Amino acid sequence: MYASQLRDARPMVSGRAWERIFLGVSALLFAASTTATIALCASMSAMGEMPMPGGWTMSMAWMRMPGQTWPGAAASFLGMWVAMMVAMMLPSLTAMLWRFRKAVAGSGETRVGRLTALAGGGYFLVWTVFGMAAYPLGVALATMEMQHPGLARAVPMAVGMVVLIAGALQFSAWKTRHLACCRDLPGYCRTLPASAGTAWRYGLHLGLHCGRCCAGLNAILLAAGVMDLRVMAVVASAITLERLAPAGERVARVIGAVALGAGLFLIVRAAGLLQ
Repeated sequence: MYASQLRDARPMVSGRAWERIFLGVSALLFAASTTATIALCASMSAMGEMPMPGGWTMSMAWMRMPGQTWPGAAASFLGMWVAMMVAMMLPSLTAMLWRFRKAVAGSGETRVGRLTALAGGGYFLVWTVFGMAAYPLGVALATMEMQHPGLARAVPMAVGMVVLIAGALQFSAWKTRHLACCRDLPGYCRTLPASAGTAWRYGLHLGLHCGRCCAGLNAILLAAGVMDLRVMAVVASAITLERLAPAGERVARVIGAVALGAGLFLIVRAAGLLQ
């Protein structure tokens, strides 16, 4: 009888141990990525920013340092981008990966940790690709702004427009649909096939929905200051709240209203600077 009770209790103990490991690894990854992001931002800030016509400054993230090749500059940006995305997205991703773990564990699979890590890898691969696309676009815009003072003077107004459009996007059915996909795990009420292919596809699928759901908020980050810790903190908090709060759609609309107000303020301020 005692041996039978011990066998029955062993999976429960193992499950609790895996819970602690999962949460511990997530906390360590968050701490490491946050520390790396802060250090990289401090390093960029120490280099200074380039004053531009229109009363704003250009981030060094879009510039090549002396003696640095363009592939080296792109690699540096990508490393910074990945660290930043892990720090910003991991709080909400942890809850989604936890649901994935439970769905896979329901099949009796013993490699739950490995499959969860694979799903997380697929998720951040999508964000890495987004960073690879953002860098050449950012460099091209920065080059045009440095070559054309008139274009540079219009940047504060353009930033206000980006924030305004991002705020309006928060009220759209498109946003609501992708937010629902990010909040809910397909098949959460049943088990999922415990295979590497399933985990990888789940991570990619979630990353694509997440990227589209966060398109407006990340546009604010890119436009307002990709290396600005204050903007990062605000955007990361908004993303986490709309994913994890009980009334996520309502929170998304509140965030949209705040963004609309901020966009109008920036446009009015920019119009005063351009006069």
